[in-house]
Amino acid sequence: MHKYHLSMIIIGNKSVSLHHKTGKTQVSPTNKLKTNMAKVGYIFLAEAYESVESDKAWMEKFGCVKIVEENAEDEKLRPKWKALLMSLERGDELVLSKFSNALRGTRELSYFLELCRIKVIRIISIHDKVDSKDEVFPALKTSDFLDMIGSLPAEVATLRKASTHIMRLRTAKTKTKSTKSRQEREATIVNMYNGGHAIDDIWAVSGFKSRSSIFRILRKYGITLNRGPHSGPIKKWNERKNPIIKEDKQ
Repeated sequence: MHKYHLSMIIIGNKSVSLHHKTGKTQVSPTNKLKTNMAKVGYIFLAEAYESVESDKAWMEKFGCVKIVEENAEDEKLRPKWKALLMSLERGDELVLSKFSNALRGTRELSYFLELCRIKVIRIISIHDKVDSKDEVFPALKTSDFLDMIGSLPAEVATLRKASTHIMRLRTAKTKTKSTKSRQEREATIVNMYNGGHAIDDIWAVSGFKSRSSIFRILRKYGITLNRGPHSGPIKKWNERKNPIIKEDKQ
């Protein structure tokens, strides 16, 4: 009695057995793909996006082992998004807040879908209610999917415009605060001198690196030195006592 054995190879997520005598093949599913997959989430922290916390909670409940958060300042380059796409392996599952939150237009959508097709990546978009396996959400009607693609450029433009506007306001606010701080420091120097404080005491709280900056501020506001060795118009005193004074550009 002859003994024959089977040879097995793995194709995709199935195993194919070949009988050496009959030449027949037998196909059976294998769990190899499932054991290697990982669930990963991605959120772009747009300034006007208000669903960050609820989306993170959804992703954690779904079982994402990692949630990548992209800062608003990196809207153009998206380094974390690019790194994430490169790190995805065959059979992984990628959860997005929304297509318009992750992608910057229909061209990127096309590249993204092709990449996921090649790597067999499952795509889930929470707010678009898209699941490429049609398990989490009901299967999306063709008309709804086309509407989603059609509205993508407008949604991306709106998100980008809101983010840019808020960042400009923040920049303007920072500049205003800096100007105000400089004015407050100068006012403090003038008030302290008029209040009788010594130059060394004023210098100690001013934050300047040299005492010459104190005289510069007093001269700027037309203050005349009126006590101790420092008396008379500041400009004349400076020229008489210290012709060359190195001033802070602070």
